[in-house]
Amino acid sequence: MLRFYEFKEGIRIAFTAIAANKMRSVLTTLGIVIGVVVVTLMATVIEGLGMALDKSISSLGADVYYLSKWDWFGQEWWKSRNRKDVTFREAELLQERFELAEAVVPVVSTWQQTIKYRNRSVKGNVNGTEPAYEITSGVVPADGRFFNEYEASAGRPVCVIGSDVASNLFEREDPIGKTNKIAGFSYRVIGVLEKEGEFLGTSFFSKDTQAFIPAENFLKMFGSNRSIDIHVKIREGIPKEEAREEMIGAFRKIRNVPPGKENDFGVNTQDFLKQVFDSVVSTIGVVGFLITSLSLLVGGVGIMNIMFVSVKERTREIGTRKALGAKRRSILFQFLVEAATLCLLGGLIGLALSFPLSLIIDEILPSRMPMWVVVLSLTISIGVGLISGIIPAFTAARMNPVDALRYE
Repeated sequence: MLRFYEFKEGIRIAFTAIAANKMRSVLTTLGIVIGVVVVTLMATVIEGLGMALDKSISSLGADVYYLSKWDWFGQEWWKSRNRKDVTFREAELLQERFELAEAVVPVVSTWQQTIKYRNRSVKGNVNGTEPAYEITSGVVPADGRFFNEYEASAGRPVCVIGSDVASNLFEREDPIGKTNKIAGFSYRVIGVLEKEGEFLGTSFFSKDTQAFIPAENFLKMFGSNRSIDIHVKIREGIPKEEAREEMIGAFRKIRNVPPGKENDFGVNTQDFLKQVFDSVVSTIGVVGFLITSLSLLVGGVGIMNIMFVSVKERTREIGTRKALGAKRRSILFQFLVEAATLCLLGGLIGLALSFPLSLIIDEILPSRMPMWVVVLSLTISIGVGLISGIIPAFTAARMNPVDALRYE
């Protein structure tokens, strides 16, 4: 068993050897540095994607289905293009026939319309919908309210705007009660939504940059020759799969889809986003694992080579120590500590480089470097050092002191 003075002496000699060859030691750790940088940044990106997905999914709702002409993922776009449009009449029929729904809400949208107040204007998506949109989307007005059934059915010129639209148009003024223009038509602002933040890393789909008006008004402004989405929120306590199958069956009958023929509409949920996220994370993980493994392999080989060089250079020193009574375990421990310290140094340098890079990632994709990655990086660094140093350390420990002292 290693005694305390042997332990202390081994660490002192190892650190002295590293300090005597500073530049060589730093260059030797480059592979470890690259491996640690890759694994930490990869974990930071995955963490950021996870945070963005969780935030975005919370805005979609866990038990909401989105019936649409288009599939979000997985279907070739040219097949979806030839489908019939989803209509307001179909939404009405689904409301009547699908009893497991808490709310069935038609939503029709147009992109990047001009929203103007006095001499200030912004571009944003405009959505026509019904009051129950509050139920399916979970939107919460930070100020004012959403439009009611009377305003929707009567086509009253009222609108609810996102927080970014409000701040850009009205600056320090209170938007409630003010009249702005949407695509040239006057609308009185009755509500401002709570800030949602970016949706999947972009503000384009965020409700912060959008405006909501009654569907009747939308159709008068932009026409009815377009497909809509139908948001369906399932009643609480109803099994999702059971509700999904019944909903699809009801909508197939409404659209007259013959038995045995595939759906001519998309049934989208947040699960699709999770699948895409898992696919992206898997790809990032595989690429990151390959780069990290290669970097650590190169770094480990570099450490092993430099340790063999160190053993050669210090052969007479090893012989002298053994002649003076140093045990094999002391020599073994000394070189293992030296190899592990070199790799730990590489890990620390890698973390020092990763931290500012993670701040840059945070500007693009809000994220944070997980603490477990820091611990894992340092553990891997020390592990690589021990594995890489074990053969050179055994070589040094097994030297014959007489042969070592004769070495030129």
